[in-house]
Amino acid sequence: MANLVITIDGPAASGKSTAARLLAERLGASFLDTGAMYRAVTLAAIAAGVDMADEEQLLGVLEASEFQFTIKEGKMVVRIDGADVTEQIRRRRVTANARHIASAGKLRAKLVEMQRQFAAGQEKMVTEGRDQGTVAFPEADMKFYLTAEPKERAKRRLAELREAGGEENPEQIQKALEERDRQDETREIGPLAPADDAIVIDTTDLSIEEVVGELLCRVEEECLRKD
Repeated sequence: MANLVITIDGPAASGKSTAARLLAERLGASFLDTGAMYRAVTLAAIAAGVDMADEEQLLGVLEASEFQFTIKEGKMVVRIDGADVTEQIRRRRVTANARHIASAGKLRAKLVEMQRQFAAGQEKMVTEGRDQGTVAFPEADMKFYLTAEPKERAKRRLAELREAGGEENPEQIQKALEERDRQDETREIGPLAPADDAIVIDTTDLSIEEVVGELLCRVEEECLRKD
């Protein structure tokens, strides 16, 4: 296991992915993008043409495929059976179907194993997701939980989509985010919730630099306290 593990959990568009990546850069740590792992399995399942609602078929795809996650220039590179799919896993169809992987208990267990294997090869690691501090790394050195008001999260997601060239309805985006929250919070396996010892930060009125600054300050304070 890495000598330093920091987990950042939270709902979609709370800023956790960007904050985790930037915090990792500031700390000289590896960044584990768990969403990329779920997307990779989703892409493989779509390519295999299996029933996305059939857990056993999805498990078969995961076990029959070779997934490789490495860090290059601070970013995660994803390969399936040797092919670089780092860009493909961001396609809209993959995003829409990733929930099937997230709600399948057997697949989540396998992915948690993969996350821990990744951590074992790192000296320092910042990881983000929805169950990193509660399930994947319950003994993490520091745990954060980022949240924000639904309207603000919808605003952020809309900006992301428009930057990528898409045109979306703000109300539909907020509705979709709230539905995703409901699914994440009520699933039986790895539900979305802050760990009991997590530091909760509301990012609604904070810029990403302010969020990263707060995280870094907390980490430095903890390190000084231990010293």
